[in-house]
Amino acid sequence: MNRDRLLQHYAALMSAVPQSVWVLSADGAITLLAGSGMRERLWRPDDGTSWIDAVHPKDRGWFRRAWRRAAEEKSPVDTVVRVRLEETPDRFRHIKIIAVPVLDEEGAVEWVGTAADAEVHWRIRMREKLLARMAAVPAAHDLSEAFLTTAAAVVPELADAVAIFHVRGEPGPGHRLPGDAALEASTESVGLAPGLPSLYPLDRDVLWGAAPRQVIESQKSRLLTFPPGEPPEDGLSKSSLRWLRKAGATSVALLPVVVDGRTVALATTTTCRGNPPPDEADLNLLQDVFQQMSGPLRRTMELQSVRDKALALQQSFLAPPPAVDGISITALYHPADSAAEVGGDWYDAVRLSADSLALSIGDIAGHDLDAATAMGRVNSLLRGLAYDSGPAASPAVTLSRLDRIVQALDGPSMVTAVHAVIRRLAPRLWRVTLSNAGHPPPLLIPLDAPPRYLHGLTAPDPPLCVTDALPRTDLHTVLREGDTLVLYTDGLVEAPGTDIGDNLRRLREHTEALARAGVPLATLIRKLLPPVQNRRDDIAVIALQARTDQ
Repeated sequence: MNRDRLLQHYAALMSAVPQSVWVLSADGAITLLAGSGMRERLWRPDDGTSWIDAVHPKDRGWFRRAWRRAAEEKSPVDTVVRVRLEETPDRFRHIKIIAVPVLDEEGAVEWVGTAADAEVHWRIRMREKLLARMAAVPAAHDLSEAFLTTAAAVVPELADAVAIFHVRGEPGPGHRLPGDAALEASTESVGLAPGLPSLYPLDRDVLWGAAPRQVIESQKSRLLTFPPGEPPEDGLSKSSLRWLRKAGATSVALLPVVVDGRTVALATTTTCRGNPPPDEADLNLLQDVFQQMSGPLRRTMELQSVRDKALALQQSFLAPPPAVDGISITALYHPADSAAEVGGDWYDAVRLSADSLALSIGDIAGHDLDAATAMGRVNSLLRGLAYDSGPAASPAVTLSRLDRIVQALDGPSMVTAVHAVIRRLAPRLWRVTLSNAGHPPPLLIPLDAPPRYLHGLTAPDPPLCVTDALPRTDLHTVLREGDTLVLYTDGLVEAPGTDIGDNLRRLREHTEALARAGVPLATLIRKLLPPVQNRRDDIAVIALQARTDQ
């Protein structure tokens, strides 16, 4: 068979397979030798343009470096790159390119290669990779882990920027958001490609315009496309518009995340710096990836529901302190920062007579609905015992009675508490008698003396529910006008990796400084709380101050 016949057979074969065969000359001219059996024709450079212009903007940098390295080493090129389509120049398709260098008659390097459609294969692989990342996200106490994993998965492969917002309320088909509804986001829910400006602050509510609101309510994705840095004035918030202009954005995709018929999150992705908007296949992949958050979101919402019930139960037992002439009383309870934990901390104040009251604070072992329930029982029992015993009762005896009852009723495994009775001795003088069952010591800040913790010569009595028939002790002190007494739970002074002694010292110094500065009592106890990000446990505080206005 002659050479021409063989070439004719080869050309017929190449026209039947889904790829193109081409030659790139040393001066950059491309000649198509055979094909194309691909579904869509690729864009070709014309006068004044280069073949590199056919490559997706995101791929040009690394593809140019790979090609230059192969030319220097005279080695083959085998890669997948996005290439512009001929019929729709704003769309790209993944193409597998294999090329080898060949020396022409003059010794210059030209390239012979094939181009085959790799779009379906790339999308299958990308979908598998992204969904595998999302499948590894566990239920979290908050949503930061799921949001951070998702943001990292789609940037920069599918988008240049992503922000994920937790949607409040009950939005969904047939449910409209209130006019002042807001979305919440945090820095963990943001992903940015290198070189982009920082997003507008997301540590507070970000009000959105009509377009995101429509997506949340309809539960249908929406893509907004526009010239680089020229987003439409209507439909987006002012803060969004400022960032989109600064980033040279070309599109915004709004994708709802639906759990059990509710839109619980809104994912926003953006293409920037001249990169083309996503096509329909990209949007479908993005929607699948973000919808994978529904599992972690559902589990987190379940944890949050349990926590909310426990917190509501706990708050129901924390009654406002009573009014007693000559004494200011204030209290607060703050749950742990974790969305899964509500502890068994409580405080209580009971007026025993016109000139006396009982004060208590305690902590039940555990961080769940059972702990909150047990706290309610123990608090109610102690409240009833204190009132029944009256102002002359010994707090140690009252705690011993409580201990016997709780153990007999198969109560919690351990309870720490401080129980105090405060009685007026004179118009500006109060007697304080207290008993401590394994709890952090109360802090007394006299008006004209150094502050001190109230504890005996030995360690506090053991907690409740750990042993039978244990004798308990009373401690005695007095409150004069201007003196302040603070009772608190361990969340105020205990933190992982810190020394309890150092923390107690800092609490004493901080409280003294506030009291000496004349800070009102309600403000004082709020200022004692650690920063939100450091609150690993729930905290209860109750404080009283002998007033000087009598």
